[in-house]
Amino acid sequence: MIELTNVERSYKAGHEQTFVLRRINLLIQPGEFVTVMGPSGAGKSSLLNTLALLDDGWTGEYLLDGEAIHRMQRKQRAEVARRKIGMVFQSYHLLDDLTVAENIDLPLSYKNMPRSERQALVADTLDRFGIVGKKDLYPSQLSGGQQQVVGVARAVIHSPSLLLADEPTGNLHSAQATDIMRLFRSLNEAGTTILQVSHSESNAAYGTRVIEMRDGWITEDRANGSGSTSAQTGTNAA
Repeated sequence: MIELTNVERSYKAGHEQTFVLRRINLLIQPGEFVTVMGPSGAGKSSLLNTLALLDDGWTGEYLLDGEAIHRMQRKQRAEVARRKIGMVFQSYHLLDDLTVAENIDLPLSYKNMPRSERQALVADTLDRFGIVGKKDLYPSQLSGGQQQVVGVARAVIHSPSLLLADEPTGNLHSAQATDIMRLFRSLNEAGTTILQVSHSESNAAYGTRVIEMRDGWITEDRANGSGSTSAQTGTNAA
């Protein structure tokens, strides 16, 4: 599914070069549910932005479903992202002037798909996520938890093989967070590969694997609950 080899990301400030990702070697199999953890500044968001193809400034090799992302131009990468990746943001990123149904339809609007087919998919998704009654409301009329459900629905309506989430429950109270994580687990059980960035141990417990980062390095990579550390840790931290 995902294979990163010696991926690095750095920024220049004057004569100084600061690395936010250092020699990242990572293999994620289809169907895994991975949580990336670590303190602020560890490189978690930089890794997520690289995987989501939101950042072009990295070096190294990135294979996604066997496609060599590192050899692609920006337009090709954007096309891969539209086909294969769904993104859930901490701050929801819903468009305020669009209704719930229109927000969910947004990824489909980039596809060459008949309007009737799009409408049917939106209707099915609204039903699947239990938000049919909210379809004509605007984001400002929804609670934080409801907005995040809409964000997840929008991210998965085009059936991405990879779902990426940046602190998906960071702005939610505990009951809403539990609902979102249960939703993630059901999506994973249905076959979606998920990688989330989170500070929450309880969120990590829903997944199958935990990756710890610090100062741009992967410092630990373990099966969830097993306490075992992969050999990759030594490769990245050397």
